[in-house]
Amino acid sequence: MARNRVIYQSEALYVSEDIGSTTKTKHQQLERVQSANYNFSINRQDVNQFGELARIDSIIMDAPTVGLDFSYYLTDGMNERALGFYVQRPSTDTAEGQFASGHMVQGSGKNFYITTVAEGQDAKGKDGDEIASAIGLGNAFLSDYTLDLSVGSLPTVSVSMECANINSDKAFTSATDISGVEIPAVNITNGDQIVGNVTLPKADGGESSLVALRPGDVTVNISNLDDVTISDISGATDADAIHIQSASLSIPLGRSPLSRLGTRFAFARTVDFPVNATLSVSAILNETTAANLATIINSQTESDITLSIKDPEGTSAVKMLYTLKGCKIDSESFSSSIGSNKTVDLTFSTQIGGVGDTDNGVFVSGANDDAVFA
Repeated sequence: MARNRVIYQSEALYVSEDIGSTTKTKHQQLERVQSANYNFSINRQDVNQFGELARIDSIIMDAPTVGLDFSYYLTDGMNERALGFYVQRPSTDTAEGQFASGHMVQGSGKNFYITTVAEGQDAKGKDGDEIASAIGLGNAFLSDYTLDLSVGSLPTVSVSMECANINSDKAFTSATDISGVEIPAVNITNGDQIVGNVTLPKADGGESSLVALRPGDVTVNISNLDDVTISDISGATDADAIHIQSASLSIPLGRSPLSRLGTRFAFARTVDFPVNATLSVSAILNETTAANLATIINSQTESDITLSIKDPEGTSAVKMLYTLKGCKIDSESFSSSIGSNKTVDLTFSTQIGGVGDTDNGVFVSGANDDAVFA
């Protein structure tokens, strides 16, 4: 029976280890997903000639770019590791590493799959031999990672990907997996589609035991840069410092497709360096400090900023820790009006360093220690 509509209960989002992955152990379902959007646009050039008013053809000049955007509630780093980020694990990884290092090296990207089961049924725990459907997005490269923390909202991550291909295919569900899904990836050197079928694991609730992290367990420590701001961002006590309402960390990885004559697809999508990671903080202002812009201009101060989210069960254990090293302040903006609290908006930035650079960039550790793509 045809579906009347598709809603979130029937869908699940998966990511592959690489573009050639076919077995279900090489695919991971992303957990706590809140939205998933995809699109593509085709660039054509009209061909006209003398003697005819209308075009005689409209030729595709470049390979279409497929966009994928999705968001999810932050948990303990499982999603991040599945997406190819380096997240230091407490009992396994002893060395720090650039958070985005896995996306800065040349590769062919990852594949994403959005599966849909019958209308009115949950994708989680779906049993029985029934026909489902799957949207495949091939050769996906990260273009942006944004973490949003704010009062009254659960910590949320938004991810944007640039893909090379998209397909739609029938799938078959069973008690253990989803099979018969065609690989959406292409060989980026010659544009040929990679042949093969994929088996995906049955949708479940996710690997993490956490439901979500809470805003009340978030700590934003920007006190190390207090001497280069007018607002008092440290204070002798918490009550003396600004009251942070929201913080947003953005890591944009702009990419340039490299093309050459004789190929239909870009043979590489390289990151445009340098990459600046930006932290925007909005707070209610209470006190100001003695500061002078002329002094701030002459200051060479750079320091570390940490964003830590503790266990929502009330323990002191940190579930996710983001550290921005080599930060400097870029702007400080004050706002005051009748009927509203006076606020201050601060923007800090750091530049992503090389894979072996541990003094500059964004570094992340998470509590999840489960294996990905085992």
